[in-house]
Amino acid sequence: MTRVAVFGTGSWGTAFALVLADAGCEVRLWGRRPELVEAINTGHTNPDYLPDTVLPEAVSATTDPVEAAAGAEFTVLAVPSQTLRGNLAQWAPVLAPDTVLVSLMKGIELGTAKRMSEVIGEVAKVPQERVAVLTGPNLAREIAARQPAASVVACPDEAVAKRLQAACHTPYFRPYTNTDVVGCELGGAVKNVIGLAVGIADGMGLGDNTKASLITRGLAETARLGVALGADPRTFAGLAGMGDLVATCSSPLSRNHTFGTNLGRGMSLAETIAATKQTAEGVKSCESVLDLARRNGVDMPITETVVSIVHDGKPPLVALKDLMSRSAKAEGH
Repeated sequence: MTRVAVFGTGSWGTAFALVLADAGCEVRLWGRRPELVEAINTGHTNPDYLPDTVLPEAVSATTDPVEAAAGAEFTVLAVPSQTLRGNLAQWAPVLAPDTVLVSLMKGIELGTAKRMSEVIGEVAKVPQERVAVLTGPNLAREIAARQPAASVVACPDEAVAKRLQAACHTPYFRPYTNTDVVGCELGGAVKNVIGLAVGIADGMGLGDNTKASLITRGLAETARLGVALGADPRTFAGLAGMGDLVATCSSPLSRNHTFGTNLGRGMSLAETIAATKQTAEGVKSCESVLDLARRNGVDMPITETVVSIVHDGKPPLVALKDLMSRSAKAEGH
């Protein structure tokens, strides 16, 4: 039986632990809070994040990173992206030898503008061939309900990607492999920013034409950045690109969409943060995505607009007028 460690007991970490167990793996979750770990072990539920989901017997939890990591063929990292570096620095010394590190995170690190796989390789001191990324249209609550979904497992080493694919393939969860880690990670990170933009439009009461335009031009921004960083343009037409973008921009289960909707309705940033129980990755990553774009000379006007609203306090209506008044150009630009 394949042993897997999952560091993080939030919605997606817990839901993916369920997937792994359903695929026949033995899963050990690591959590910081003893009371939540106890609830998982005794009640087989995660009352804070997925209270209605019964976890399989093959899922257990611990507060001890040594116990969680012991003998794990895969070590899954499912923490907020901006906390990854600090957390992984503590965990790296106890990770199982030759374990494959799997990122569930969708963000760009503030300050360094590094993708999560880059941070993992740097902190854990492992080659990129031992770092994999799982991404796609995977809303945790739907996965936990075992609704059909597809995903992408990306790794530079195709054999490693296939091993992970086999470890999480179930009748309701269909993973595809990809070797374009750059494209897959950028698709997951930037879609959160576009999700905020579409949410803001929803909150302002704007219609489907506006939202479709934001989704389409948002995908164009993502692809421009990806190509500049060496990604395969075809990746953005797949699950890690368009698939994840559609789910994030259209579902009320999307944290980023909901966060944006509250901003669009007139709530302040502080009020919106207070009303949000879980991390909306795009709130911080919009700044780091824009930083990454500027470092590479890539124009990302929707991302710039989101940053101006979220962090600079520009009123959404003013920001929208500024975005729409940009000079006209050919669609391919």
